[in-house]
Amino acid sequence: MPSNNKNDFEPVYSRRADKKPHYKKGNKKKRRIIGWSVFLVFLLIVGSGLVWGYGAYKSAKKTFTQTYDSTNIQKARNVSSVIQKGKPLSILLLGTDTGALGRHDTGRTDTMIVATVNPKKKTIHLTSIARDTQVNVPGDTQQYEKINAAYTIGGPGTAVKTVQNLLDIPIDFYAIINMGGLETMVNAVGGVDVVPPLTFQYGHANVVKGKKTHLNGQQALDYARMRDDDPRGDYGRQARQRQIIKKLVMKGLNVTSLPRYKSILSSLKGNMKTDMTFDDMIAIRAKYGDATHHIKSQTLQGENAMIDGLSYQVVPQTELLRVSNDIRSTLGLSKSKKLQSSQTQTDTDGSTTTGTDTTGNQSSYNGY
Repeated sequence: MPSNNKNDFEPVYSRRADKKPHYKKGNKKKRRIIGWSVFLVFLLIVGSGLVWGYGAYKSAKKTFTQTYDSTNIQKARNVSSVIQKGKPLSILLLGTDTGALGRHDTGRTDTMIVATVNPKKKTIHLTSIARDTQVNVPGDTQQYEKINAAYTIGGPGTAVKTVQNLLDIPIDFYAIINMGGLETMVNAVGGVDVVPPLTFQYGHANVVKGKKTHLNGQQALDYARMRDDDPRGDYGRQARQRQIIKKLVMKGLNVTSLPRYKSILSSLKGNMKTDMTFDDMIAIRAKYGDATHHIKSQTLQGENAMIDGLSYQVVPQTELLRVSNDIRSTLGLSKSKKLQSSQTQTDTDGSTTTGTDTTGNQSSYNGY
């Protein structure tokens, strides 16, 4: 259920489907809540604790046992077989800012990134999805929603299904991260260095375009949150999020002090939930760890639209197909056939087209 606290996420909105959308530029919002997805950091450095002996191993295992939450998500394919054979895998990274996870006010996932890891090509691809992307949410009574409402409506399982249906891809694991642990994590690795793509001052972040800047946890948080003064809006913010993620991964891999490693583990308590077990993490670290040195990123690009007084990002069919095929390629899958056919989606006049529904409940993934 959405929170009734005005300081938390806005309640689920309602709208009529017969309203005409009006495309416009420069959409701005009053609320600036952003989630964070740094699961890659501890996922890819968890094996590092093994070099410190059994004590560090036990500490890591205890922490990640507490973060495990399967939520009984039905997998699109046999994930155990994928890991055992060392095939490319995918992780849906979700970010929220509602306080410690487990509260009744679920909130919305204002950061959503599909991470695909290919051990043979030794690459990680990060695909950001804008929080206002218009989608059909499985099991929802509304004709369409913003994608960040999927988690509110049905938890991580519904968020996973929504992304699978939108992009015609299998999601092997999910991980939801709360903002609460970001500052501690960045500080635990000694801060991160970034080269800002633009000049701005926001909160504790004061950066100059092209000038290498060292950020502590609080500064990194504000650096990733800023949206209003970025000409690219939410897409520019996503690029800075991915920039911080990459820096955290590389810095985390170089953590050599046990106290810092313990600080990283401590920062995750109450701030992370995932359906990945500790044994999964160890296996992935062993078979997929080399991919951390080659990280690429992209964005699912939508078009600004106002529908029933609410702003959306409506993704063109050609863009859905492009991103779907790119992700499928990194997973070693053939090109999408579902997205090459028709799709249920809202047209510019507010009506809907019908056909093979890749954003609703009808899709299946038995062929993966």
